[in-house]
Amino acid sequence: MITRMFPRLIQAQAEELLDQFPALAVLGPRQVGKTTMALEIARKTGALYLDLEHPADLAKLADPVDYLSRHGDKLVILDEIHRVPELFPVLRSVIDQAKRKGRRSGQFLLLGSASIDLLRQSSESLAGRLARVELAGLTVAEVGEERMEDLWLRGGFPDSFMAPNDVRSSRWRGAFIRSYLERDIPQLGPRIAAATLRRFWSMLAHEHGGLLNAAELARSLAVSGKTLASYIDLFVDLFLLRRLDPWHANTSKRLVKSPRIYLRDSGLLHHLLGIETMENLLGYSRMGASWEGFVIENIITNLPEGARASFYRSAAGAEIDLVLELPGHRKPWALEIKRGRSPKLERGFHHAREDLDPERCLVVCGTDTAFSMGDGIEAMGLPETLRLLKR
Repeated sequence: MITRMFPRLIQAQAEELLDQFPALAVLGPRQVGKTTMALEIARKTGALYLDLEHPADLAKLADPVDYLSRHGDKLVILDEIHRVPELFPVLRSVIDQAKRKGRRSGQFLLLGSASIDLLRQSSESLAGRLARVELAGLTVAEVGEERMEDLWLRGGFPDSFMAPNDVRSSRWRGAFIRSYLERDIPQLGPRIAAATLRRFWSMLAHEHGGLLNAAELARSLAVSGKTLASYIDLFVDLFLLRRLDPWHANTSKRLVKSPRIYLRDSGLLHHLLGIETMENLLGYSRMGASWEGFVIENIITNLPEGARASFYRSAAGAEIDLVLELPGHRKPWALEIKRGRSPKLERGFHHAREDLDPERCLVVCGTDTAFSMGDGIEAMGLPETLRLLKR
């Protein structure tokens, strides 16, 4: 097993939040590095680690109040917490009991690979006691721009990215997909045939970057619209799919209401599309959509707290790939995404810019050096864009 070798800003964030809140939930897909990060925190702090998928660890919680109270002097890490939702009221009781004794922070670190039930349970039981952060895949900000193309091709799961060659990387992603289809989704969600789910996942890959056409997807799968919606919710819940909502404001323009859909990990996208090498990827007819999703995921993962991301598209065809509403900025930023080094902007971008009146217009492209495109439009590479958003 290859472990994550890159320093994680989120680990410092997690440690800071544990100094402030009684409990912290770290959410993210399987195999992304949550346990590795938690074990490093345990090593530094002497925390108690329990894997709730392990029968022996689960058995220790037969009387959870007694067991957790006995270890009230240390941080307790509960991995795969979403599998035991009945623990949330217990955690509340233990936290409140400890508070009466003077302890107000750093009691529980909760790790979960599915978000909806965990967020619902925690909102009901741990309101005001729990902070949440998401651990996504590796980004360009971590691996460095010299390996950006490897990251785009292989995706951000550490074992896929750090494989010794593209063949082994693709093989790992194939096994990951099979594991989700045959084991994880049946355990976490409704009983759906693996073949149906794989077909659905492949259909999402071919729709990557497009507007969600739920009716067409439902017809293709021969399921009802309600069933299709449940499939989409499941993949969003498992951090496999991103729904990017359209930007809305008080405007006389008729705006698109459907979200765009992106597979969150570019490596899984490429595996589902049968793309194994950079040469394959560069020859792919919808390479631009793959690049757009990769850039959007990197940017959203690195946004400051409180920021909101959407896209703009009017019924008349005015369009901007990414609209960012950033804390402390009165107007949004407009980002257009292009793969080439000398990007050309379509008329729809300029019309959308007039509609939005953004504070800043950026074209995120393949350039190594930022340059002005005139009329207040700046072109820059993805690494420079990520640095700009961190300032």
